[in-house]
Amino acid sequence: MNKLFRSACHTVAASLVMLAPIGAYAATTLIYCSEGSPEGFDPGRYTAGTTFNASSQPLFNRLVEFETGGTRLVPGLAERWSVSSDGLVYTFHLRKGVKFHSTEWFKPTRELNADDVVFTFDRMVNKENAFQKAVPASFEYASDMGLDTNIAKLDKPDAMTVRFTLKTVDAAFLANMAMDFASIHSAEYADKLLKAGTGIELNTKPVGTGPFVFRRYEKDAQIRYVAFESFWGGKAKIDNLIFAITVDSAVRAQKLKAGECHMSAYPKPAEVEVLKKDPNLKLMSQNGLNVGYLSLNVKRKPFDSLEVRQAINMAINKKSLVDAVYQGAGAVAVNPIPPTMWSYNRAVKDYEYNPAKARALLAKAGYPNGFETKLWALPVQRPYNPNGAQAAELIQADLAQVGIKAQIVKYEWAEYLKRAKAGESDIGMFGWTGDNGDPDNFMATLLGCAAVGGSNYGQWCDKEYDGLIQQAKQTSDQSARTKLYEKAQVVFKREAPWVPMAHSVVYQPMRKNVEGYKMSPFGSVQFYGVSLK
Repeated sequence: MNKLFRSACHTVAASLVMLAPIGAYAATTLIYCSEGSPEGFDPGRYTAGTTFNASSQPLFNRLVEFETGGTRLVPGLAERWSVSSDGLVYTFHLRKGVKFHSTEWFKPTRELNADDVVFTFDRMVNKENAFQKAVPASFEYASDMGLDTNIAKLDKPDAMTVRFTLKTVDAAFLANMAMDFASIHSAEYADKLLKAGTGIELNTKPVGTGPFVFRRYEKDAQIRYVAFESFWGGKAKIDNLIFAITVDSAVRAQKLKAGECHMSAYPKPAEVEVLKKDPNLKLMSQNGLNVGYLSLNVKRKPFDSLEVRQAINMAINKKSLVDAVYQGAGAVAVNPIPPTMWSYNRAVKDYEYNPAKARALLAKAGYPNGFETKLWALPVQRPYNPNGAQAAELIQADLAQVGIKAQIVKYEWAEYLKRAKAGESDIGMFGWTGDNGDPDNFMATLLGCAAVGGSNYGQWCDKEYDGLIQQAKQTSDQSARTKLYEKAQVVFKREAPWVPMAHSVVYQPMRKNVEGYKMSPFGSVQFYGVSLK
């Protein structure tokens, strides 16, 4: 912590990062009060938005990108690309002159080339990759979407060209390449770490090509970045970026109003009206491409019983819960995808709220007196759920009415995700914000057989459902894909591996002197292009 920062800061709470008032900084330092700590800084290993906001967005680039604030694909590290007539070969021509970050721990000797792209993806899909063997890691997103089994060949025709050859058509492949997990690493840096036996530092001392350079991370307190002077897209409009990790939304709101941060993550609905009335603040909002849900672990009794899963769907008063938790900023969810997404099946009817029928189904399943279980409460605020603790209490009360005694358990966010991927949850509170605008990003990543052990926390693998979504993925015609996804939603509803809870409105509060910020439809927070007046 530098002297200026140290002398200006004051304590908000002992467990929170200490921040200086905005006036103590130069005008080009932007402070973002984030909601949680990242799991690490190696984007390919993770799926959480909190981690992506702190790693892939400021530090890295992808071959193709989504335009800021939109869903259109634009050139990234690849200035152009082509797809073969059979849809199996994707060829990317890399941008020349792209530099990697120079840091205290790494000084690059060359610019971006095909080796970096090949290293990044080979590590994800090839178990024999030297770096992967030395520093084993799981690449959940790549495996959830089947990239590890569908990429037949990855090669470089020349130093600035990379070619992916697929086994089967993947209609979402190009959009997938623009997602956070596909951020490109420096093969030169990885080789240096491998030779030194310090490969773990790829996740703790990141080096990318993005608009900001990583400086340091104080766990659960703050992350510091500086603008990359040699960024290929042009230097960022702010010189310094600070993530002030502030878990409590009320404290985030106080700090925003007090001028201790310029922007803040995810206010609770009750705080929105207060923030709207502050003359020094402005509030952006949009319907989120998201879903909040309860996952029922079908590999753990009694959730292997269809009647039990259907009973839980009938036991929870979703309208009452959404009214209380989302307070007008959410709508009851029926399907695993939001109604704004193409292929949403409006003909699917939700389970009715009916405790009496729920008790009858439990009795039919062999649990006339109910059973005991554990309900995992979301420990951080997410766009799809503004208050996990309150939601858990309401769900617990509803389940008790039908004889299900649910003990609420909590874990720190990274531990929560780790345990969930290991299949430890009974009833788990989760959610998702779409990363690429394609139904596959929800329906395969969260519910496909390939995603068991990854983001399919309920470990549900249904052959009929999986066959439909795989067929849809291998179909280029959108109308044909729509019919397949609509059928898959019918199977999902019938088999009830989730209780879909809500789709929410997402808010982004900020100081009035913040200019140029655009909300992403995918829920990511992007500071390139943002300035301070």
